[in-house]
Amino acid sequence: MMYQLGKVCYIFFMLLLLFDSAFELSWGDERLALLQLRSSLGLRAKEWPIKGNHCSNWKGITCKNGRITEINISGFKRTRNGNQNPQFLIDALQNLTLLESFNASNFALPGSIPDWFGIRLVFLQVLDLRFCSITGVIPSTLGNLSSLIVLYLSNNGLSGMVPSSLSQLSSLSVFDLSYNSLVGSIPASFGSLGNLTLLDMSSNNLSGAIPPVIGTLSKLKFLNLSNNSLSSLIPAQLGDLSSLVDLDLSLNSLAGVVPNDLRGLRNLRRMKIGKNSLSGLLPGHLFVPLSQLQFLEIDHNNFTGSLPDVFWSMPGLQFLDASANNFTGTLSTLGSNVKFPSAVVNLSQNMFYGNLPPVVRRFSFLDLSDNYFQGKVPEYWQRNVPLNRNCLQRLGSQRNTSECASFYNERSLIFDNFGVPNAIEPPFPKSDTKSHKNVITLAAVLGGIGFIAIVIIFIMMLIFCCCKRGVTNQKVTGVEPVPASASPPGASLNFSNLGEAFNYQQILKTTGEFSDANLIKHGHSGDLFRGILEGGIHVVVKRIVKKEAYLSELDLFSKVSHSRVVPLLGHCLENENEKFLVYKYMPNGDLSSSLFRKNNSDDHSLQSLDWITRLKIAIGAAEGLSYLHHECYPPLVHRDIQASSILLDDKFEVRLGSLNEVYAQGGDTYHNRISRLLRLPQTSEQGASGSPNATCAYDVYCFGKVLLELVTGKLGISASSDDTMKEWLEKTLSCISIYDKELVTNIVDPSLIIDEDLLEEVWAMAIVAKSCLNPKPLRRPLMRYILKALENPLKVVREEYTSSERLRATSSKGSWNATLFGSWLHSSSDAAAADKVERASSFKRSATTGSRESGHSFSARQHSKEIFPEPLDVQDVTRTRDE
Repeated sequence: MMYQLGKVCYIFFMLLLLFDSAFELSWGDERLALLQLRSSLGLRAKEWPIKGNHCSNWKGITCKNGRITEINISGFKRTRNGNQNPQFLIDALQNLTLLESFNASNFALPGSIPDWFGIRLVFLQVLDLRFCSITGVIPSTLGNLSSLIVLYLSNNGLSGMVPSSLSQLSSLSVFDLSYNSLVGSIPASFGSLGNLTLLDMSSNNLSGAIPPVIGTLSKLKFLNLSNNSLSSLIPAQLGDLSSLVDLDLSLNSLAGVVPNDLRGLRNLRRMKIGKNSLSGLLPGHLFVPLSQLQFLEIDHNNFTGSLPDVFWSMPGLQFLDASANNFTGTLSTLGSNVKFPSAVVNLSQNMFYGNLPPVVRRFSFLDLSDNYFQGKVPEYWQRNVPLNRNCLQRLGSQRNTSECASFYNERSLIFDNFGVPNAIEPPFPKSDTKSHKNVITLAAVLGGIGFIAIVIIFIMMLIFCCCKRGVTNQKVTGVEPVPASASPPGASLNFSNLGEAFNYQQILKTTGEFSDANLIKHGHSGDLFRGILEGGIHVVVKRIVKKEAYLSELDLFSKVSHSRVVPLLGHCLENENEKFLVYKYMPNGDLSSSLFRKNNSDDHSLQSLDWITRLKIAIGAAEGLSYLHHECYPPLVHRDIQASSILLDDKFEVRLGSLNEVYAQGGDTYHNRISRLLRLPQTSEQGASGSPNATCAYDVYCFGKVLLELVTGKLGISASSDDTMKEWLEKTLSCISIYDKELVTNIVDPSLIIDEDLLEEVWAMAIVAKSCLNPKPLRRPLMRYILKALENPLKVVREEYTSSERLRATSSKGSWNATLFGSWLHSSSDAAAADKVERASSFKRSATTGSRESGHSFSARQHSKEIFPEPLDVQDVTRTRDE
């Protein structure tokens, strides 16, 4: 018995030795395979060092039980020798038989995918080869990867037909072949991919009809077949995709009518069927069940009849592009029934007629150009409502009389002939006794108010004189001082240093004699015209009537110079009553016209700026304001920060415009003291009308609204302060919390396509915006800390920061404070303020900068849980230094 037991133990021991030796052999073979891969791809020792365990020390390598299961070389850089002849040399992967994931996205692999991929790597679940410069055809052997769940082959140079063998990938959930040169039709066998949630075959050369079997993919959420040559009808079976969230069939040759069965897409949020050959009436009842729809593109088709009224009552619709169709009729219902005041709507290039609707000011952006509207222009037309090429009275760039008259006569409609010569104006109402009584009463009330105002002004002047003695000079930092109360602007200007001196004839020639075709807009201080100088240089000419406006602006340009300020090229001061300033032309206009812009002259559909560009614009504007606030002495207040004053060059670099309102903050010192003495409420929202009492905190508030425009896509909020806008702000700010990222998705611009990392940046910008919009000016962050937060948005929401025990429970709060106040803790010039922050927040300096612990306790004022502005005492210290 003992002998048999010993024999069993011996056999078990020998098997263990054999297993161990086999394991060591596999480990050694896999390491050798990695070294070969490292050599063939030219990977750097920084990522894959020869010494050390590859399972623990090599970047992007994941092991299970000592065997390699994941390789991620996404974004790696090659060595100098590796860059000389990069190729798709990954034969060493054949020895990694347990590999489950291979990610080489954004790593150049010129060449074709080898056939053995689908034979040797049978356990592969994730294959990501996006942006790899791959060419050739897709090997049919990939259909053998039965475990594959994610397949990314987009943004390469793949050609040939899509192999039908890929329909064998029954476990596949994500399938992306977009942005290649694939041809042929979509395989009908794809109906067997029952686990697909994303199918993207956009931007190829696919042709033929959309297979109806696509409608059997019940789990499908994202379907993108845009920018191909697909023809025939939209299959009604697509209406069976009840889980579908995003449908994009745009830029094809689809024809016929929109099938009624698409109303089964009850979870659809985004539908793009623009730029096809669809025709007929657009059925309104189709959209009634689509209560989740936020983004709808039906532009550049042949739809006829009226635009369905259901669009104006859909609760979630934020973007509608119905341009370049044959829609007709009036828009009298557009207004009171509108449920989405922040929406972007493009109805241009249609055949709408009649009078303009009365309340389109509720939209964020509305394009009504290239239609046949007639009558008078309401007051709102300058605010993001293009109206060119209509039949409107007293407005430039309209259709000619014969074109308008012909349109109305063909439809047996009455044309008002631009209000002449037989226009009938409504009679003026006659005054009566009651109106006279009202006038007398109003005069009495105003007289009483005026007397009280005179008394208050007298008291304030006395206090002003008393406080004036306490003013001390401060050290100059940055540019030459800009006096707050100096001699009249222009008294000592050296015009030779302010660009070229143009004569009046040059200005006339440049602007085409100020033709309406060259009119850009009516600005605050004058009309703006585009023009071309003799050398072919594109410029913008501002025609100014008020003398003070051009002198104050020239005075500013004589003292400040920064890459974020619009360049002044010259001036023309010959005429007594008109002065002209010449600026460099900004090809992308301003933010209000570029956030949603038309693609080109032939395609007038709206294109939304992507998130990367929006963040770039926010940082650029913050740099400009930070210069004015912190590098100029006294600090300069822009006072007109809104989307229309943020100009964009050809690369979307920011140049601040609308500089005629800039004022030195030094003139506000006495106002602040008087406000405190008289206990007057002090809000920086005052001063927007041009009062010299605006502060840098007012710029910060306005900039916060600009940031919200970039996040939400709602144009016009930075230029508005009415009650409706205040209600919208309150509702929007309630969706911004530093503790809950998902809340911000309720306000994000639906035209933005963002992944998880970009969503965190959007969230961070929203948090910064909310901090800027603190109702108490002294609790708003300084612009230089706003700039720091925007340059490092992920630190706002991710970074763990060493803080006191009170703040440690909410690391997000510590992270936000660190982003705004970090420079205080690491700047020798701000030592006094840093010590104040250290005592207030109980921060400990790091050991590398000489740490010392403070034994003082501090009871801070309770702030909002959602906003983390500067502490009042710290902010006062800093403003005393800066201002």
